[in-house]
Amino acid sequence: MSDSAQQPVTPAQYPPVSIVMPVRNESRHLENAVTRVLGQEYPGTLEVVIAVGPSTDDTHAIAERLAATDPRVRLVDNPTGRTPAGLNMAIAAAGHDIVIRVDGHGELADGYVATAVETLQRTGAANVGGIMDAQGVTPFEQAVAVAYTSRLGLGGSTFHLRTSPQGPADTVFLGSFRKDALQAVGGYDETLYRAQDWELNYRLRQHGETVWFTPELRVTYRPRSTLRALAEQFYETGKWRREVVRRHPETLNARYLASPLAVVAVVGGVAVGAHGSYHRVGPMRLGWLAPLGYLAMVVAGAAALRRDLPWPVRARLPLVFATMHMCWGLGFLVGLCPGERPEGPSGPL
Repeated sequence: MSDSAQQPVTPAQYPPVSIVMPVRNESRHLENAVTRVLGQEYPGTLEVVIAVGPSTDDTHAIAERLAATDPRVRLVDNPTGRTPAGLNMAIAAAGHDIVIRVDGHGELADGYVATAVETLQRTGAANVGGIMDAQGVTPFEQAVAVAYTSRLGLGGSTFHLRTSPQGPADTVFLGSFRKDALQAVGGYDETLYRAQDWELNYRLRQHGETVWFTPELRVTYRPRSTLRALAEQFYETGKWRREVVRRHPETLNARYLASPLAVVAVVGGVAVGAHGSYHRVGPMRLGWLAPLGYLAMVVAGAAALRRDLPWPVRARLPLVFATMHMCWGLGFLVGLCPGERPEGPSGPL
């Protein structure tokens, strides 16, 4: 925590805030995300810095129109298209001492900015954040959203559960930062294409700062809309989380090992069971117990969730759970290939 925690902010003294948004291929959600930011009715000065990466849709045109319509919106070019680089560029261009990260597919709840500023001032933390409130539109998206907020889906991470109490945390969703704290640790690591939030918060904590979670902060998150997109997301996330563990072995914990062990058990069980069935080796047929047991677990887990779930959502949950577990676990086991692993320090802010 900062040596000199600031006094709580008063209504007449709201400090200016910079919102930073790294975007690429966000034509579906960008305008609504920016509109939610500008509609915060924050009493202090507010600016939005959008780092626009190369897109295959009309994201850049939408961003340019938003900047032309409202002088509070500014654009910076992110030729790499990568999230950590875009964040560092936007933070460097930010004109204010408080920086709040928002994604192009996220929607801030009413009063988010004011609550974030007050919490930063009250706690003296380097970063405060809240709930990743996953909400879907289609039955598949809704199933993914339910999986995000269940312990069976993502293992009960603090910022996925509305019941989590406020207080110091390992990491938070997105984040509202003191810019000086970001600069002191060198900003986001641009060699981590994913999992950069967790790693940044780890370095902040190692630097003696506090990362603070409060459920009063809520951001609506729009989950992936297809099974393939979900599988790719979790496979890549698993690979990059393995990279974080490679760089910081002390961060490995039991929760990270659950999905990789499930993959080993299911794949190994299928191989042993199939071999036993083909060669009629009775004991080896018991290998089928591992995949069947896992299937029973995800089906029972889906059935035990909220009673008000529509059946099209509940019916998709076992497949969503299995995709999350298997793809994240496989990615963690595989890790990054030598050609995928970027080396070298992150560019300082």
